[in-house]
This record gives sequence, C-alpha cells and structure tokens, in this order.
Amino acid sequence: MIYGDRNLGVIVQNITGRQGRFHTELMNAYARETGWKGIVAGVAPGKAGMEVDGVPVYNTVKEALAEHDAAASVIFVPAPAAADAIMEAAYAGIELAVVITELIPVHDTMKAIAYAKLHDCAVIGPNCPGLLSPGECKLGIMPAHLATRGDVGVVSRSGTLTYEVVDELSRAGIGQSTVVGIGGDPVIGQTFVDVLARFEEDPHTKAVVLIGEVGGSLEEEGARSTDLPVVAYIAGVSAPPEKRMGHAGAIIEGGEGDARSKVRRLSEMGVPVAARPSEIPGLVREFL
Repeated sequence: MIYGDRNLGVIVQNITGRQGRFHTELMNAYARETGWKGIVAGVAPGKAGMEVDGVPVYNTVKEALAEHDAAASVIFVPAPAAADAIMEAAYAGIELAVVITELIPVHDTMKAIAYAKLHDCAVIGPNCPGLLSPGECKLGIMPAHLATRGDVGVVSRSGTLTYEVVDELSRAGIGQSTVVGIGGDPVIGQTFVDVLARFEEDPHTKAVVLIGEVGGSLEEEGARSTDLPVVAYIAGVSAPPEKRMGHAGAIIEGGEGDARSKVRRLSEMGVPVAARPSEIPGLVREFL
C-alpha cells in the first residue's frame, strides 16, 4: 500500500474513451469487491454531465476536484495530448498520476514529468500497467484476479511479465503488498529507486521482486538504493546487441544495458537473479 489504500479517491482522464470506459468498469468492479473508494469522477473535455458506469464526468480536472475528494488520476488520454493531461492533473493538485498511454513523444514526457515534480505530483509511467495493492486499490489495467494479499512488493518495467510473476507468486502461496509497473519508455516518472524507497517505508513489505529488461541501468540503481531483500529477474538474455526489444527504452547501446551484464552486476551486489520467472518464488522463500 505504498501509493494509497482503500480510502484513495481516483479520477480517470478520458473516461469516455474506449479504454477509459472499459477499465473504469473493471476498477469499479474491484472497488465493489474490496470496499475501495474507487473511481469518484471522470474527465472528458466537452462531455460534462455524462456518466460512465455511474461515475460523473467533468470537463476539467479542476472541476472534478471541486466536487470530489481524489488524490490520484489514471490517464488514458491519447499520446498527442497526454503530456497536457499530466500537467493539468498536477496543476489541479493531483498527487499521483498513473499514465497508461503509450507512444508519447519523449520531449513531451520530459516536460510533463518535470512540471509534475514542481507540483509534488508523482508520475507512474507512461506506457505502464499501473499499480495494484491487493485488497486495497487498483489504478490501471492490471488483472487483479492474479494477485493475492501478502508482504512481497513487485516492481517492473514490463506489463505482461508483471502478470506472469504475480501469478507465479500467488500460485506458490506468496502474496503481494503492492505491484507497480513503472513503464518501459526511455523517460519515465517513478523509477526503481523511487518505488523501492516507498517499499522501504511500508511496514507491509518484507521483500521485493524487481523485474527488469535490456536497456539502461535502472535495475542496478534500484537494487543498490535499498536495504530490503531483493530478488531480480532480467528479461532479454538472448536479445541481440543494438536492437530495440519491444519497449522504447529496451535498447542496448555501447555495450551497456544488455541482460547478461545486468545479471552479472546484480549478482555482484548479492542480489539473487532468477533465470526464469518460475524460479522467483523459491528465491523469495529463502528471504521469508
């Protein structure tokens, strides 16, 4: 529960779009199941007065917050306008923006994240599945039925790998405190370092699974920053050099950022690294 609990009120930006509407219904279903406050309002310029799954729609974030108590926003706004949506949320007083949108231009992302930081708004994403605290709240598109409540945090650059690892943990009887997908773009808001710092302050988290991939050095920086027990998995051991693998941020440059070197450096730090997702529960058990 590192970003919020069942008392967290959430708005959805572009709630009337196909994805916004679909996932609002799923998030509301999770709210009914858990007692979470859920989606309290939606935003869609020019569509004030509408309702989506019983949620009132407003033209702006400021108008929505004038009528409802919310500290977080889930953003499904299309890429050309997504940066403006992030900045609008931050300016209005939103404390957490979860940006599902992919293909946002890098310079737009840089501007929006910098602006959000100035307004004390944490950004998760873009190009991410969001976050899930089992039994508490779900912000984004994660399949909540795979998760179970427990004391292992999960933080990942990959959406589908997150789901696979959470399923492996749940099947092994290992519950999760909070699952965070930070996104696979070259520029993101919350990094492994940021999320692990929050896990350290969370009394419900006893260990963390870190899921990385080729490109950059965020995984090593995260593992180095925390005193929590960390188990890692790095995807892309077979990825050829100088190739972008799936995510925009998953590119190996100058011999740095390949999976094998990441595994080696993490192992040198004393971090157990699973060769495949199915090995993760066994490594976690050694800590717990």
